[in-house]
Amino acid sequence: MPIVGSIIKSLIDLRDTIVSEPEAEEAQQEVLVKLLKKAKDTQFGKHYDFENLLKTKDIKKAFAERVPYFDYNKLNEEWWYKLHEGENDVTWPERPPYFAVSSGTTGKSSKRIPVTDEMLESIRKAGIKQVSALSNFDLPPDFFEKEIMMLGSSTDLEKEGDHEEGEISGISASNIPFWFRGYYKPGEEISKIEEWDERVQKIAENAKNWDIGALSGIPSWLELMMKKVIEYNNLETIHDIWPNLQVYASGGVAFEPYEKSFNALLARPITVIDTYLASEGFLAVQARPETNAMKLILDNGIYFEFVPFKAEYINQDGSIVDHAPVISIEEVEEEKDYVLLISTVSGAWRYLIGDTIKFTDVKRKEIRITGRTKFFLNVVGSQLSVNKMNDAVKELENKFDIRIPEFTLAAVRINCEFYHHWYLGTEANIEENNLEKALDESLKNANKNYKVARSKALKGVKVTKVDPDIFPEWSAANKKKGGQVKMEKVMDEEKFARFEKFVKEKSL
Repeated sequence: MPIVGSIIKSLIDLRDTIVSEPEAEEAQQEVLVKLLKKAKDTQFGKHYDFENLLKTKDIKKAFAERVPYFDYNKLNEEWWYKLHEGENDVTWPERPPYFAVSSGTTGKSSKRIPVTDEMLESIRKAGIKQVSALSNFDLPPDFFEKEIMMLGSSTDLEKEGDHEEGEISGISASNIPFWFRGYYKPGEEISKIEEWDERVQKIAENAKNWDIGALSGIPSWLELMMKKVIEYNNLETIHDIWPNLQVYASGGVAFEPYEKSFNALLARPITVIDTYLASEGFLAVQARPETNAMKLILDNGIYFEFVPFKAEYINQDGSIVDHAPVISIEEVEEEKDYVLLISTVSGAWRYLIGDTIKFTDVKRKEIRITGRTKFFLNVVGSQLSVNKMNDAVKELENKFDIRIPEFTLAAVRINCEFYHHWYLGTEANIEENNLEKALDESLKNANKNYKVARSKALKGVKVTKVDPDIFPEWSAANKKKGGQVKMEKVMDEEKFARFEKFVKEKSL
């Protein structure tokens, strides 16, 4: 009888009966007020007069009218650069002990996003909510005694003056509570290894010593890790070495495109739980098994706003226009795409995180990530979002009974005509022109704007098949220290040309 596991599960169940869910509007109002009070004496707070803003009758409305939208570039150029010059109390009191380094999906250089002690506490609390939600997934008591493989960035952070820098997963893992360290794998020593290949090799060598019950990390990188473990230990599936593996906490990207290739490494299905942890904060977690949507965490230091995702509100670089309307949590509607804005305990204000979401259940405040503003491919009016791309690729998988775990595309000019050039990661023996026709038809049927564009400025679709391993190899070649780079679904012409060159060099 797994006594310890039963006790832990009982405590989780008990916490769920005691701790009630906050009312969304009240929770968000309270978060916004706390943020404004805490930051009113910062340079940012004084500039936008938070003290008087707090005295207004409708604080949410006054906040939206007084403080402009910021993306990373704007906030960094106007405010955060001061932190790197040694100034204090810029957009949040004092100075952050960490900066999350992220190559992101916009711009050519790495982002350096402040991570405060309050944000680390927010992430810790969100993690507790995630663990509490496991009580809804009908897991056996012995699951709560198993170890958790958290595959993130290196925890060997870079010391830069009075702060440390690394990717958010590495920062979070380096600050895990003492009581959790016994469950955490691959452990502190291996997690500090800078080079990804060396770290995965060490995981493969030590895998037989661990009893892993759950995995956590980006799907493509977990696939690589599991393949290495299987290969090194001469196994058929990952369950041959970790028979008690029951849960995968996905995050960072949509899991659906990876589902077929991921499941091929398993002996049996496992429970997949989506999470929404970005460099800017832990925003949402899947709370129940009946859906793959995630519940926004509304009482944890992050204030949410939503801009309707329409072409007229989106600039070519993925930012939003100044006059774009914004709505708060009580005004959102189901099945409509929104650009997500956040204000946080790390001093991000009305910050364009870059993701688009839709509410699948307004009452429960459950969302799905539908894409990236930067990945909104609208060069010739096609208004093609990532969720439409993912759906089209999934249709290809079903139509031809194949696996396409990765893809990327760009709008390119061929003989002065615009084409959407897709690179599909697949080992399938199917003619590229058949994939082109099926992909084109799928998108025409799903998106009227795409259909119109195809009758005008968009000349056609071009498909190039490549080995799926090309995509993680490209990501690895472009990653930061010990990090994991998410594959960009849409590239600009310059980056796409570099990717094509990379593919050609690998094929030689």
